[in-house]
Amino acid sequence: MSKDLNDIVLVGHSFGGTIIAKVAEAISDGFAGQRQRIRRLIFFNAFVLNDGESLNDNTPPHSQALSDQLARQSGDHTVMLPFEIWREAFINDADLELARSSYARLSPQAYQPWLDKLDLKQFYSLPIPKSYLYCTEDNVLPQGDWGWHPRMSSRLGLFRLVQMPGSHEVMFSNPVGLAEKMIVAGRD
Repeated sequence: MSKDLNDIVLVGHSFGGTIIAKVAEAISDGFAGQRQRIRRLIFFNAFVLNDGESLNDNTPPHSQALSDQLARQSGDHTVMLPFEIWREAFINDADLELARSSYARLSPQAYQPWLDKLDLKQFYSLPIPKSYLYCTEDNVLPQGDWGWHPRMSSRLGLFRLVQMPGSHEVMFSNPVGLAEKMIVAGRD
């Protein structure tokens, strides 16, 4: 808090939804007027966990099995997605060249944070305004029962819904369109 920042809009994408929920708790803890510190949280095709759940609790069984297998095989308990999954589920709105060049930027992710259960009791009591930015062609979570919206978004209680076409990685395929929607999601 050395910078004494106020009027912050925090954006969390995918796993980042869990991060901004915990940051909101940390920033608001012990500060009167926390609504001025964080003006709004934007969950961008992000996980919104129920109290006591892990990220893995919110993925389909076949995804959990694949992640478990990849972590075991890695030698260092990390997960690196195969290109085919990146291409079809994460960046299905891009051409092959963009899919390949973006995949080249990836690095393995530690798997333990996907397994840790989060205490979110305080988060759900915070009066911070929230938005859910939903990219409609995102197939990382299968559309329907396991999907991002309304399954994840509805957990926020009162929230602003902003939608746009695009994949999970629309920041590569349509960065300008994403920026425009973030402005809408972040306005008050």
